[in-house]
Amino acid sequence: MEIEERLRGLLLLGLDADAAAYQRFLKELSAHLRAFLRRRLAQRPDEVEDLVQETLLAVHNQRHTYRPDMPVTAWAHAIARYKLIDWLRSHRVKEGLNDPLDDANEMFSTCDGDAAQARRDLGQLLQTLPDRQRLPIVHVKLEGLSVVETAQLTGLSESAVKIGVHRGLKALAAKIRGMA
Repeated sequence: MEIEERLRGLLLLGLDADAAAYQRFLKELSAHLRAFLRRRLAQRPDEVEDLVQETLLAVHNQRHTYRPDMPVTAWAHAIARYKLIDWLRSHRVKEGLNDPLDDANEMFSTCDGDAAQARRDLGQLLQTLPDRQRLPIVHVKLEGLSVVETAQLTGLSESAVKIGVHRGLKALAAKIRGMA
């Protein structure tokens, strides 16, 4: 099951007063957010866990704003981005950083059209892979989860996750070479 579907189902159950489902939602979301924030704070890994906790608290406090017709990960990422921006602003002032404005803008700027097209293309390529290859690639390479976290999330062994990533990437490379 895709992470988006799983998180959405757990959140909806949690909003309907299923405490166990809500706990699972928060646990799975924390792993997802940790990977999301780890990629953005590569230079400050010690700060990631604090931001994960702040984001989870904000998600909990704002859970009434979630609309079932919107993706849970997009909603959670928006909250995490606001928390990250707040953190960056407060630490920039505290630490007196004088980075050029262009450097800060590069961190948050992307060409939405190109990124969306790349995500679609990658998504289509990944859909051609079997789950035992696709899921490890999605979780380890795209979401930034560790092999251990991916194994726990998917129910695969750690070895199977590593093999899935290796074989999946090899299969994707072959497909891309075949398109060229």
